[in-house]
Amino acid sequence: MASPFIELNVGGRTVKVTNPDKIYFPGIGATKRELVEYYVSVGEGALRALRDRPTYLKRHPDGVLTEAIYQKRVPPRHPDWLRTVTVRFPSGRSADALRVTEVAAIAYCANLGTIDFHPWPTRADDVEHPDELRIDLDPQPGTDFEDARATAFAVREILDELGMRGFPKTSGTRGIHINVRIERRWSFTEVRQSAIALAREVERRRPDLTTTAWWKEERGEKVFIDYNQNARDRTIASAYSVRARPNAPVSTPLTWDELSDADPRDFDIRTVPARFAELGDVHAEIDDRAFSIEPLLEWYAEDERGDMPYPPNYPKMPGEPRRVQPSKARPDTGEPGSS
Repeated sequence: MASPFIELNVGGRTVKVTNPDKIYFPGIGATKRELVEYYVSVGEGALRALRDRPTYLKRHPDGVLTEAIYQKRVPPRHPDWLRTVTVRFPSGRSADALRVTEVAAIAYCANLGTIDFHPWPTRADDVEHPDELRIDLDPQPGTDFEDARATAFAVREILDELGMRGFPKTSGTRGIHINVRIERRWSFTEVRQSAIALAREVERRRPDLTTTAWWKEERGEKVFIDYNQNARDRTIASAYSVRARPNAPVSTPLTWDELSDADPRDFDIRTVPARFAELGDVHAEIDDRAFSIEPLLEWYAEDERGDMPYPPNYPKMPGEPRRVQPSKARPDTGEPGSS
């Protein structure tokens, strides 16, 4: 027996939603249909965050309590109007990823069970030069959103001093993301270096609150500033992405004034559409100006500590220190021990 379906008109395209009544978010009883209709309702904002970016899909076709499918390639069978862009992984291999050009593409992927969208910080016409510096504030065990909030305002202070503007959003879990539009002049390596420099300056000013330590055993009860989110092929959930939690929280753009007393629990698949209808996209100005990261690169060049470790799945990178967990390194060499 064929599965039930509905059809939605999204920007003049017909998007079919199969099994629309399937429960995707059991914490609030939200369905697959609600997921697709949510993305249509915030389409202008979601499209601004994703437009022309290579985008990975985090899919849960049977709901958020099932294992995720991380999909970097567009499904072989897809509508001819769905666009793609070729990207290259750190391994040197390549793939055709989704290139989001219209709201219908977002709705189509939501019907495939895509809960959240993970875009590259680049655009399809130049995938080698990021246009976004991403500051990911990740509270470690023993810390919470309040600590992330305090860290975010420390970041803002530095950005203000540099003449740069950051746009904050909830991560949809316990953290905060701050995006800065930058000029498309620098490589992934250089943008990552600028993120390291910024993170180190935040840590210098707030050593009680923040850490740049890559190894979890060294972080303590602090907010980790994840500089590696700026490495090639690393992505974070986009603005307006729903997160795969039973209560369907949303990674929600905020103004700095709102961030002062925001509670991330207030933003979910059912509350954000009304907020969007009232306020529109509060990050609508993010593309108005792109900033230089040269001051951050100067800080990086002046820092004798140099580079920091890459994620474990990356090949050894030029200038990278030994990628060895401290507790497993031999004191004399820093290399892994024999135990």
